[in-house]
Amino acid sequence: MSTTYDFTSDFTTEALCLRMLERNRQTVQVQKDHVAVRKLGRIVEAILDLSNRQGFHATSLRNLSKACGVSMGGMYSYFDSKNTLLVMILAEVSAVTTEVLGAPPSGMVDRPADHLDWLIETHIRLTEAMIPWFVFAFMEAKSFPLPARRMATDSEEATEKIIADVLDRGVSSGIFAVENPGLTAALIKPLLQDWYVKRSKHRKRGTSIERYIAGVKRFVDNAIKVEPAIA
Repeated sequence: MSTTYDFTSDFTTEALCLRMLERNRQTVQVQKDHVAVRKLGRIVEAILDLSNRQGFHATSLRNLSKACGVSMGGMYSYFDSKNTLLVMILAEVSAVTTEVLGAPPSGMVDRPADHLDWLIETHIRLTEAMIPWFVFAFMEAKSFPLPARRMATDSEEATEKIIADVLDRGVSSGIFAVENPGLTAALIKPLLQDWYVKRSKHRKRGTSIERYIAGVKRFVDNAIKVEPAIA
């Protein structure tokens, strides 16, 4: 089933926290949704900012409470520990990525080259819309507790599998020259991550998101497409 997303409105902090609330009804003890979403948004924005500046491991709940303006008791209405909050954030990043990349436009699965281009562009635009979330998940992964590290790894592997499946269909159709779709997908993934991991580098070079998307598409296409036979 295909879905059209608006990257300027569908993945705001408010929209994502509403999704988190729906996913964690058994954990969040706040009855009024509009209150829960507003305060959860303040908590999430604060933890993402603090983690970016000093690391998730070094951030205490007391630090978080002061930064977001929600009391310690108030925060316990949303999660019972810092690790629970971590899992809530990672689960949302993973779920959104799988949901969005798994819903290409109708008929595109029959056109592997177009599908691959769509995956590249959609992944980069999604990470642009959710950049603090993706930076958090990528940069902090090594310091996560083991279950959270596994969640981050599983999410990355799920994305690679989506790409690999498209590559495999392209090989079967005779339009891609790829010996190992899984390995090739693993090589493409860092190109997509570089947009948010090395953000300052691209900003310094004046690289727009449109230019970056076009560059990655061109690079990948040149690397894997079968050259037409010369008559």
